[in-house]
Amino acid sequence: MTEKTLTDKEAVERLRKAYDAIKNEIGKVIVGQDQVVDELLLAIFSRGHILLEGVPGLAKTLLISTLARCLSLSFHRIQFTPDLMPSDITGTEVIQENKTTGEREFRFVKGPIFANVILADEINRTPPKTQAALLEAMQERQVSAAGERHELQQPFFVLATQNPIEQEGTYPLPEAQQDRFMFKVLVKYPTRDEEREIVNRTTTEEEPNLDAVLSGEEIVNLQKVIRRVPAAPAVIDHAIDIVRRTRVRGGDEGEIPDFVKKWIAWGAGPRAAQYLTLGAKAKAVLGGRLAASTDDVRAVALPVLRHRIVTTFAAESEGIDADKVIERLLKETPPNEGALEKDERVAGLMAKP
Repeated sequence: MTEKTLTDKEAVERLRKAYDAIKNEIGKVIVGQDQVVDELLLAIFSRGHILLEGVPGLAKTLLISTLARCLSLSFHRIQFTPDLMPSDITGTEVIQENKTTGEREFRFVKGPIFANVILADEINRTPPKTQAALLEAMQERQVSAAGERHELQQPFFVLATQNPIEQEGTYPLPEAQQDRFMFKVLVKYPTRDEEREIVNRTTTEEEPNLDAVLSGEEIVNLQKVIRRVPAAPAVIDHAIDIVRRTRVRGGDEGEIPDFVKKWIAWGAGPRAAQYLTLGAKAKAVLGGRLAASTDDVRAVALPVLRHRIVTTFAAESEGIDADKVIERLLKETPPNEGALEKDERVAGLMAKP
């Protein structure tokens, strides 16, 4: 066995243990929300950005800041408002006098985007021009100002929140902006027992001490390991099948179910298949496995697809949202297990080492 394989095995085990430790540290502050935490970590280790949606008071901001502390990363919160300008996010050029020469020169003052973890709070409260300022940073991981490129710190994640209520005076994210986010994560109300625990914890003087589990450099290295994880052709094909069956226009007409034609106005693009595969690899690694499976693809389908499909008026009138469409699509798109079993090498790696 090669040294590289041994190194990757050790890295997978390191990431699995770190995953458990991070969840334990976050649990000192955040009560419940296990699925939300899982999806956040999957996206982060896949180098993806996250869009969180939930009503006020569900600890979205606290969760993100706690996560940054557990990962020993720098954290900036940007409150999006109607008067926020692009330069308020990226930074601006200022004139400064050189004390040595006495000449005036331009100097770039970095904005809050220059941090490892960016919380874009209530991103739908600001106009599209300011929302678009995040596009280059999210995709290229750099900022351009006055013809100069400024690299962002690595690792770099944008975690944006939006409120599903109080839509008056908001600016819904365009599809192109939403597509930059790997996951759309829904933050739901806690159970009664969880809410009781929240009240108990937050009405005392006790403050939990958090330990940093991973450094930024370790996260970057582990992200590379996840991308080296193999996915069998049948796994990739399953991801592509799911995505292509959402496309009412420009897809495989003969393979599109009737309910999709009725309930979906626009389907997901190629980036959805990329994120399904990448998310499946991260899911496998965090489970201690060395290869992605079709079950891993299906496990990340909801957060990957829910913001990439547009439902029709007929669906809305029947109370059918994107999640219900995706769940039915998964039910009617079974994986080709026979093709997967033929790849003995990958099938062996799917088992826990």
